Amino acid sequence: MRDVAASPKLDEGEVGRIFPEESGRSVAALIRVFGDIDVAEDAVQEAFAVALSKWPGDGLPPNPGGWITTTARNRAIDRLRRESRGRELLSDVSVLSPGNDDPGMSEEVGLVEDDRLRLIFTCCHPALSTEAQVALTLRLPRRPVDQGGR
Repeated sequence: MRDVAASPKLDEGEVGRIFPEESGRSVAALIRVFGDIDVAEDAVQEAFAVALSKWPGDGLPPNPGGWITTTARNRAIDRLRRESRGRELLSDVSVLSPGNDDPGMSEEVGLVEDDRLRLIFTCCHPALSTEAQVALTLRLPRRPVDQGGR
């Protein structure tokens, strides 16, 4: 086990100096792995955010570039899994979505209400992280306030 008291303390400025040295290599490695520039850049940014919170207290890891790349790769994998699962859930919802059985009901009122409810349940699925659930729920279309007193 590593002796935390023996590790040198680090300030945010030192982490900021490491960023330009290591970010390019990490982004390039992740682009090669994932084939997506946006995923790679976002993951490296998240890894440096984690480093800013951990390294000042824990000290500099033995291989900062490797730490950043590994953390970023794990973040990217988590993100891609969440997105994939979200697409699966939306696909399942669209397959299970019944047609409008009541010809007297307005299509807008009947389907919109059901679709919103399905979206809410989809956004709250336990397979999604809490952060993803909140983000998806906040992106849901808002129902206009009923002015007619119904």
